[in-house]
Amino acid sequence: GVLGAGPAGAPGALPPGEYRAWKERAARDPAGFWADAARGWLRWDSPFHTACQPGSPAGSARWFLGGRLNVSVNCLDQHVEKSPNRVALIWERDEPGTAVHVTYRELLDLTCRLANTLKKYGIQKGDRVAIYMSVSPLSVAAMLACARIGAVHTVVFAGFSAESLAGRIMDSGCKAVITYNQGVRGGRTIELKATVDEAVKNCPSIRHVFVAQRTDNKVQMGDRDIPLEEEMTKADSICTPESMDSEDVLFMLYTSGSTGKPKGIVHTQAGYLLYAALTHKYVFDYQQGDVFGCVADIGWITGHSYVVYGPLCNGATSVLFESTPVYPDPGRYWEVVQRLKINQFYGAPTAIRLLLNYGEEWVKKYDRSSLRVLGSVGEPINKEAWQWFYEVVGEGRCALVDTWWQTETGGICIAPRPSEEKAEIIPAMAMRPFFGIVPVLMDENGEVIEGNDVFGALCIAQPWPGMARTIHGDHQRFIDAYFKAYPGYYFTGDGAYRSQKGYYQITGRMDDIINISGHRLGTAEIEDAMADHPEVPETAVVGYPHKIKGEGAFAFIVLKEQTPHVDHIKEELKTIVASKIAKYAVPDHILVVKRLPKTRSGKIMRRLLRKVVTEQSSNMGDVTTLDDPSVVKEILDAYQKYKEKSSS
Repeated sequence: GVLGAGPAGAPGALPPGEYRAWKERAARDPAGFWADAARGWLRWDSPFHTACQPGSPAGSARWFLGGRLNVSVNCLDQHVEKSPNRVALIWERDEPGTAVHVTYRELLDLTCRLANTLKKYGIQKGDRVAIYMSVSPLSVAAMLACARIGAVHTVVFAGFSAESLAGRIMDSGCKAVITYNQGVRGGRTIELKATVDEAVKNCPSIRHVFVAQRTDNKVQMGDRDIPLEEEMTKADSICTPESMDSEDVLFMLYTSGSTGKPKGIVHTQAGYLLYAALTHKYVFDYQQGDVFGCVADIGWITGHSYVVYGPLCNGATSVLFESTPVYPDPGRYWEVVQRLKINQFYGAPTAIRLLLNYGEEWVKKYDRSSLRVLGSVGEPINKEAWQWFYEVVGEGRCALVDTWWQTETGGICIAPRPSEEKAEIIPAMAMRPFFGIVPVLMDENGEVIEGNDVFGALCIAQPWPGMARTIHGDHQRFIDAYFKAYPGYYFTGDGAYRSQKGYYQITGRMDDIINISGHRLGTAEIEDAMADHPEVPETAVVGYPHKIKGEGAFAFIVLKEQTPHVDHIKEELKTIVASKIAKYAVPDHILVVKRLPKTRSGKIMRRLLRKVVTEQSSNMGDVTTLDDPSVVKEILDAYQKYKEKSSS
């Protein structure tokens, strides 16, 4: 039957038989399944007439055609009517022990004032607005204010450099930026406004920069800068929501491509919101009254789907975490769990691996009895980190969901829950597809691999509502990136293993993308940045296993003849990468080589470089396509010398 009754009367963990019934219904009649969910879950201004138009070619599906709604009404107004004083957000500020509680009524007030301020300065439906802010109730209100007036937000992670920010503003054609004077993280002050000033010098589309105050420090204000809170106090606290078509754009979020240029992934209104809300409810078994703690930054898709849109659509209490896992000490997460009585804790394997190194005492110091569900996101989690998370943090009594999904999928696609009650969870495995998600594995010839105990390229066989619709300004690139490799299927870019029992385990990226601390980064982006150095004609970057970050970047560089000061150049390269992309993109290792391994057509064989740094040189595979196979020994020798020097 119908999926629950939406947030108000949503069912709890699935009773026996219900999971099976829903799964079968989603498989037998996906459009009907999603139509029921959308009617029960979302508040519509006018109903949709068609649940799904699959579209041809693949990659052009449209959902809930003819329907109109407003996302901010679904996230705020409907809850304010029933329970205005319910806590919507708990802002865990950087300063330990200074949590701020914001009710649904207060968040609606904040959102409407911000929305009216944007309107006053000429922001209208369809305009793009960049948000460059640290995690806070105001940054959430900025997202919801855009949704309320039909503007499209693009949140840029507040750790990105001015150049990265400018690139995203220019690509999306933003009219305004919303930022803070400064940010605070891990006890340090971050100059957000100064970065925005640097970025917008090269962005003629920007008319206004709205500046809020996170610290008491004064920053330089120019002609187009507007003091945000000052304007909001003058604004009306009622803002009539814009009625949006299901397929209007809600937001864009930039993700790394295997070419150097980041791509603006486009998500639309109804399908995205429904998918985020449903997965939030059923993967984490969210019950009314729970405190949901996702510690992701709003600059990433995880923050969009599981800090803001999913939880708020469900009328949940969502934690906003501004700090770092080790500030002021490695007990920060668990102290917050104890103080805020968090029931679901959703974080990244990188942070878990980092904390594991500090030992159990930091965890055991705090009461974690409120926890019911633990979640892992961003990259495949290794077994050691999984066991520690499960046994030490969760005391062996919490379900641990290793979730697989992407910016492009909008929400969780494969996870151990939902499932039948008490169904097994296998360590470090995503396991079960969500309702209506149909994973398939493909071989090198583009054929579907049948049966179990097999490896292949992970694809998804039919559309789902949360899926991205296009890449901003470049639909052909969208088709090429996701639907060309295996026509008729969405190609995830990941490899996977299907176990003997038919469960899925993600094995990692299949292309030139590395996953540093859960942040996907095209190796081409790092190479492009390093290539700006006048002494470096050629570079190649590959990923290698890193104990904490999951993957790190290892750069091979060729220098011009007789270049002195090699160490100095390496330092300059690191600075360039930090300023062009972000600090986390800086390679851990830079190795100077005479030349790079290339095919006769000039393509660099990064596969061989990966084998060198992962010490699999005994198994180099076919090197006959190389222009000069002797280059392999040359690089191996340089790597051995580098290693010996490093260890001494």
